[in-house]
Amino acid sequence: MPRLLRIMNYIILLSLFACASPAYQPAAQIVFYALRNTPPTLLEFSADLKSITRELPLSFPSDCGFYNLYPSPHGTFLALELSCSSGQTALFLDSETAALTRAFPESDSRFLAWTADGKSIYISVDSAVRPRILRVDVKGNQEQIPITELTYDMAAAPNNKSFTFTFSSGLGFGSEIWSAKNGGSAADLLLADTDNYISFARFSPDGKNIAFIKIPDSQTPFTVGELWVMDADGLTPRLLAKADAGHGYAANWSPDGMKLAFVVRENIEDENANTNAATLVSNIYIVDAASGKITQLTKFTDARVETPNWSPDGNIIAFQAVINDRAEVYIANTQTGEIKSLIAESAYCPAWMRK
Repeated sequence: MPRLLRIMNYIILLSLFACASPAYQPAAQIVFYALRNTPPTLLEFSADLKSITRELPLSFPSDCGFYNLYPSPHGTFLALELSCSSGQTALFLDSETAALTRAFPESDSRFLAWTADGKSIYISVDSAVRPRILRVDVKGNQEQIPITELTYDMAAAPNNKSFTFTFSSGLGFGSEIWSAKNGGSAADLLLADTDNYISFARFSPDGKNIAFIKIPDSQTPFTVGELWVMDADGLTPRLLAKADAGHGYAANWSPDGMKLAFVVRENIEDENANTNAATLVSNIYIVDAASGKITQLTKFTDARVETPNWSPDGNIIAFQAVINDRAEVYIANTQTGEIKSLIAESAYCPAWMRK
């Protein structure tokens, strides 16, 4: 059990500052959200991103602080994760009413992934006593998934009920990513790596490819890793680019599945940035998945630029940048290259949702 706790603590560290983005699915209405910290409020924006149309105040338990936000791929719910005195806590957030419901009231819980239909989430629960992986729907119904409790990353395939899960036995053991079907009762090994943590697996919109970040299996928490892509059956894995590793920034597919936006560490020579997350200097780059051509999107010199999120039409990438310990939401036009702050106040975790 001590080994398991070390693994879970390390994986939580990997995702410390990241905000997540959903897989893209068809829907009737596109909504853009960002989160304001003080006071905690979910901000809903107009379609043209020029004004705030609705504010939903959020009420957290007194012993908890905000940790991360995960929009569903389809529907009105978001998953929200808090850092509490008893451990991580995953909740459902109804974007229509701002109601918060704990996904697993009995113990600690950590978000892993949404199901493709947006009706349930996968979570890791009860890490100290009886760790296991559950699927919990928005009504609270739960089912244990028969995969290893060492799982730290999952991703649902967009076109069927299969999913990937990634696990490690601890530092020095590397990691493995598997493809599961039939609710996890059948699984096939996709890739094993004895030198790296395979992290942040993301299916392409058509479900034919999987992008992931390789994080060196070492004691150094914040390093330079690699962005890879492979076929959904694990064949032809190929390196696309160097990428930031350890901070929890997933690469994200463009809606047409042609490109990936990802975070690159700029201050590679700064050894302090290997252990102090606040000293990271980073930017967003875009790579063509077929040709490998890389384009730099942002050119900040003093910011920690975090997980990019594509608009459903692919014309805008939203992201948060932390400058002098203040987080702001920015939007970048992928056609013109124009980059501007979305609102004057501090905000983070920008995301589009399809309702």
